[in-house]
Amino acid sequence: MPAARGAERNRIPVDDSLTFGTATDLAAALRRRDVSAREVLAAHLGQIDRRNAAVNAVVSLDVDGAERAAAEADRRCAAGEPLGRLHGLPIAFKDTHATAGMRTTFGSPLHSNWIPQTDDEIVRRIQDAGAVRLGKTNVPEFAAGSHSFNPIFGTTRNPYAIDRSAGGSSGGAAAALASGMQPIADGSDMGGSLRNPASFCNVVGLRPTPGRVPDPGAAWAYPNLATAGPMARTVADVALLLSVIAGPHRDDPTSLSDDPAAFATLNPADLKGLRVAWAPTLGDRIPVDAEVLAPLESAAAVFADLGAHVEPACPDLDGADATFRTLRAVEFDAMWGDQLDATPEAFKADLAWNIREGRARTARDIGRALAELTRLQRAACAFFDTYDVLLAPVSQVAPFDADQLWPTEVAGMPQHTYLDWMASCYLITTLGVPAISVPAGFTSDGLPVGLQIVTRARTEQMLLAVAAAFEEATGHGRRRPVLTLECRS
Repeated sequence: MPAARGAERNRIPVDDSLTFGTATDLAAALRRRDVSAREVLAAHLGQIDRRNAAVNAVVSLDVDGAERAAAEADRRCAAGEPLGRLHGLPIAFKDTHATAGMRTTFGSPLHSNWIPQTDDEIVRRIQDAGAVRLGKTNVPEFAAGSHSFNPIFGTTRNPYAIDRSAGGSSGGAAAALASGMQPIADGSDMGGSLRNPASFCNVVGLRPTPGRVPDPGAAWAYPNLATAGPMARTVADVALLLSVIAGPHRDDPTSLSDDPAAFATLNPADLKGLRVAWAPTLGDRIPVDAEVLAPLESAAAVFADLGAHVEPACPDLDGADATFRTLRAVEFDAMWGDQLDATPEAFKADLAWNIREGRARTARDIGRALAELTRLQRAACAFFDTYDVLLAPVSQVAPFDADQLWPTEVAGMPQHTYLDWMASCYLITTLGVPAISVPAGFTSDGLPVGLQIVTRARTEQMLLAVAAAFEEATGHGRRRPVLTLECRS
């Protein structure tokens, strides 16, 4: 990572209101000129100087470019020019999202020196809304897997316990948020890549309904298992970012036409009478460690205490595992199969296996998977006629040893591939619905646990309001990572 001017910034006192206040409040203060974009940037760069050596969340940094952008943001504000919703907020983008003029590696040696000429749409929208680009956040190789390590930048570590994983694939983003290095973050999610790291790092990650956040550059529009989405430390901040990155795009045939502006205004829902399905093991389909289940049981009880009707129930997920794995593997083979053939040594073993799994699928396998995906999504629609909300685990384990490739056992059951332990998220992916991870408590060892809240397709406004009510009632997200606060580079 390029050297930042750490000695100079480390003499500046840490202002927690700038680095741990909400993005919503910070954006308002910037618009009022109570604080300048340059001051906000300096505070966050100072956090990176103090903390990033321990957690390895931000892997590329452009201090000069960020300072120029912050100065321009201050000029626009002083001149009374129109300001975007994210005016002056610093952000490091996920290293799988192309950033014009800044290295984008995908965590792969094949792209270690690639500098894109144009921004991905999500990057463009965030910067057009006034955010200040400061760098890139770490990912697994090609964002494959829920543990953020790669041969270029190494492993991202959990701010709550630096010997543990930060999750993935948006692990760098989640760790940067938890460490106060940035107030908002972008991410993407196929099998849990926004939800899992949010759970591991005690922040909020939203997987929107596919099409809510457009991706005009996607190689595959159908089926769109993967989607970009927002992360932040609060539900309201996630909603703010969603209001910027959502909305139609003419070059994405799946994009939803709804005006996203309404997401910027969020009020916690009244949970009285809410019909809640509680599925701690997704209908006995997944193992979950006891240390994860304990805080989740308490989280479900919060809904009941707030007046919701909570009962055990789970949507139809029969066949979801095979469906997800088939379509994921086939997409991986389509995207990277030729590169694997040409340079097999450049791929980690788990990713190479997953690509070859796609190559082994027949046309009949793919056709059946597509038909089953359709059936599952229709069944989800019927389920949400009976229930308003589904509650489930985000991850089946607490943050695990960062030196492990992936958990090999969950609740005493062997996990045979790097995908097995992620089923709590990827089974929900097949339903085509929005899902959010919200801080739900901690294990006895102080490791974060997230609650997965799920609603009907295209109901992000309701989902966010329900999540905000739970957040307001519990306050788990306000607990900061003490280990990171004590780290010094």
